[in-house]
Amino acid sequence: MKIRSKSPHDMLLKGINPIVKFLILSDILVVSSNGMIGPFFALLVSDFIVGANALVVSIAIGAYLISRSIIQIPIAQLIDKIKGEKDDFYLMIIFSLISSLIPLFYLLIKTPLHLYLVQIVLGITTAITYPSYMAIFTRHIDKHKEGTEWGIYYTLTDVGSAGFAILAGYLVEYHGFINLILSVVIIGVIGSLFLAPIKYYLTKK
Repeated sequence: MKIRSKSPHDMLLKGINPIVKFLILSDILVVSSNGMIGPFFALLVSDFIVGANALVVSIAIGAYLISRSIIQIPIAQLIDKIKGEKDDFYLMIIFSLISSLIPLFYLLIKTPLHLYLVQIVLGITTAITYPSYMAIFTRHIDKHKEGTEWGIYYTLTDVGSAGFAILAGYLVEYHGFINLILSVVIIGVIGSLFLAPIKYYLTKK
């Protein structure tokens, strides 16, 4: 059954299930904040790790992708086995917050090993967040609006990523990587907190 509400928050994306609205609003910030680091990752690594080269960067990216790939399917299967959506919600919001805080560890890395460990942890937390997010999104997407709402999701997250990528370039150029990372963390945490109101609608349902 479609959930309707007259809450002011629901007017941000008119005509869309409020659960989906908050998921989209959250990812506009979370995806955009993650995208702020991507274009400058190689520069960031070379700035914090003396002697870092292309191989170190490529291994770091591989460590993230491999750890995420290994964990993601078992987590998704576990989510499907557990009845109800409480497990999905708590996994989603807890690990979204953890993922948002992980870039702080880039400020502490001194060796390639430190970087690889941070990337592995980031891969694991993302692997737990993503299936739970997608499970809730899939269940609550409005019937007969699937294409439209997925289109809205990708349009808004892409536009957000473009805007924040420009902001990231400005921060790196004029304020350095430390301010970039702090901005990424703040934006990511705010985006994760947009998931909190979803609990109300899940309980109401």
